[in-house]
This record gives sequence, C-alpha cells and structure tokens, in this order.
Amino acid sequence: MNRFSLAVSGGIARVTEAALGPYQTAVVRIGFSATWLLFLLRELPHRHELYGPDGPWSWDLAQQLIGDNGSFTVLMWSEGRVWFEIVYALAVLSSALLMLGWRTRTMSVLFMAGVLSLQNRSVFMGDGGDNVLHLMSIYLVFTRCAQVWSLDARRALRDRAARARGERVTDRTGPLLWGVLGFVLVAVTLAGRMQGDWLIPVLLWTVWVVLGLWWLVGRRARTGEPRVLLDVVANIVHNGALLVIMAEACLIYATAGWYKVQGSRWQDGTAVYYPLHLEYFSPWPGLADLLSASGTMVMLVTYGTVLVQVAFPFTLFNRRVKNVLLAVMMTEHAVIAVVLGLPFFSLAMIAADAVFLPTGFLRRLGGRAVRARERLRRRGGRARLPGQRTSESPEATHVGFGA
Repeated sequence: MNRFSLAVSGGIARVTEAALGPYQTAVVRIGFSATWLLFLLRELPHRHELYGPDGPWSWDLAQQLIGDNGSFTVLMWSEGRVWFEIVYALAVLSSALLMLGWRTRTMSVLFMAGVLSLQNRSVFMGDGGDNVLHLMSIYLVFTRCAQVWSLDARRALRDRAARARGERVTDRTGPLLWGVLGFVLVAVTLAGRMQGDWLIPVLLWTVWVVLGLWWLVGRRARTGEPRVLLDVVANIVHNGALLVIMAEACLIYATAGWYKVQGSRWQDGTAVYYPLHLEYFSPWPGLADLLSASGTMVMLVTYGTVLVQVAFPFTLFNRRVKNVLLAVMMTEHAVIAVVLGLPFFSLAMIAADAVFLPTGFLRRLGGRAVRARERLRRRGGRARLPGQRTSESPEATHVGFGA
C-alpha cells in the first residue's frame, strides 16, 4: 500500500510540477503552423475560389450549412471581399507568429480562429490533412508549447537576466494585445455574432479571462502562492492536452489500419497500385510507374502500410520498436508527399507524429541547429559572447501561462 501511495503521489507531482514534453509540443507547434502557413501562401492566388466569394461553395450555401451544424467561422460575419482579405491576412500572420513563438498564447487562439474560419467556410476543400489540422489547432490552445525554440522563451530568458541585475521589466505589448482582443470579443458578442456551437466562444472568453487573471496576479499578488497555483493549473491543462494529442494520433492510425484490413484490395495486396495510376494523384507519372512496376513491391508496401498503422499504438510500450515504426511512418508520409502530390497532408501527419519523437533526439537536433547558426554568425562577424546562452537551451523556458 505504501508503494502504491508513493507511486500515486509521484505521478501527481510529475503532472503538476512541470509541463511535460516541452520539445515535443514545440515541434508540434512549429509543424502545424508551418503546414498551414505554407498552404495559405501556396493557395494565395486561388484563395477567392477556395474560401472566398468566388468559390463554388457560395456564401449562401455556407450560411445554410453553418446554420444547421453551428460551426464557428468569422467569414460568415460579412459577405464582403474586404472582410475576407482581412481574415485571410490575419490567418497568414498568426501562423507565422505562432511558428516563431511570439506571444504564443494569443497567437495560438488566433491561429485556431483562422483555421476554423477558413475550413468551416468551405467544408469540401481539403485532402484529409485538414481534419488533423482542424483538431490540433484547438488542442494547441491548451498547451504551453513555447517553452523552448520560441521568441517567448528568449524573451523570458532575457527578462530573468534583467531582473537578476535588479532592473525593472515592463511588458506593454501583452496588455495591449489583451485589451484589443477583449474589445473585439465584447463587440462581436454584443452584436450577436457568437452564435452556433458554444465551445469556441466559451474557449475564447476563457482564455481571455485567464490571461487577464495571470497578468493581474503577476502584478498585484503580495505572495507567490497565487502564481504557483496558476502554474499548477496550467501544467495540468498542458499535460492533459498533450495526452489528448498523443491519443488522437494513435486513434488516427488505429482506425485507418483497421478500416484497411476490411478492404478487399488491401487484403489481396493491390491497394497501393490504384492511386499510383490516378491522374489526380500522379504529379510524376514516371516515378509512379517505376514504383508500381514490381507486383512484389506493391504487395509488400500494401501489407506493410496496414501492419505499421495497426501495430503503432501497441509499440508505445517499447521505446526502440516505437522509434523504428515512427521513422518508417514519417518516411512513408514523405514518399506520399512526393509520389502522390499530397505535401500538406503529409506535413500534417508528420507534425502529429512528432509528438512521439524522443527528447534526446530533439535536444541533439536543437543543438546542431544552434551550432549551425553560430557558425553562420561567426562568418558574418557576429560571434557569440563567451557564456552567452541561447533560447534553445533547456534553461530558456517561459514560465508564464503565455508559453
């Protein structure tokens, strides 16, 4: 009984004392924001046909569908072309800033609003990766995904160093963003625009209130207990969201694999052959013909795909096997991106897979990136001072809820 009590208390302490997986959540943040940013930039010339006023899915049809399912999209607030351009530009900007980790908590909310607004406006646009991005954009709001590899982490490190020198640190940008977004929330709520499903409006108001409470506690609290309490709550929420992200990734592969098992083409080992010869999925016909020339290769890839997808959730209990299958799945998605011409679907799935990457590998990857950057700086005559730390170091974490 004592061992059980110690195990339970140790587990509770682990969940409440720290936000787990800082490197994994940072990679997920960078991966999904980069995927959405690249998609928006690629479709910039076609944005009006995809999500805007010139699309086949007209504003009236979208309004009827949203009236039935209650989906959230700010594009239904106005039919005007100018409003669409503003929303699209904000979606691009929030994606870029979230990828860089600037004011991450605010940018994660704006990123979610941009993803939901555009995707819910034209529900038939996408290739499967949009569903993953749709869900992950909501989950990211609950995570402290800027603890490392972000401008927020670098700013937090710089602020701590300034406080250690006895300097006063004043943040004006955060309260300004909070005030502007609060004014927008109040205005659209009073105007009756927050209709439909209650989840997203409640989430927006909750995040806004919590950020205000966090700032107020940091400025007015006479003791450290209120801040510690908020940190504990934020860690619990983060760790819960991280668990949901991992479970979601496992569920995607498990359901995909078991559905494939039921298909006759997957059972006879020929399923991979057919998409390679569809014109829509053949940007490189010569490469597709080369890959499908061998019946044995097609059969091995078909059965191997099913086996990996079904087995992956069960390999999480064995680190070595999990890492091998993880590398296989990421490689498979990279091949799909090139051979079938589905780059954004593959990027979204690779970003979801990244939540399972080993911490040691990610730290080494970050270290190599830092050394490469320092070499470039030295070549440019901007050598780093001795003892200077970088935002990629383990110490460069943002202890606030904004991370």
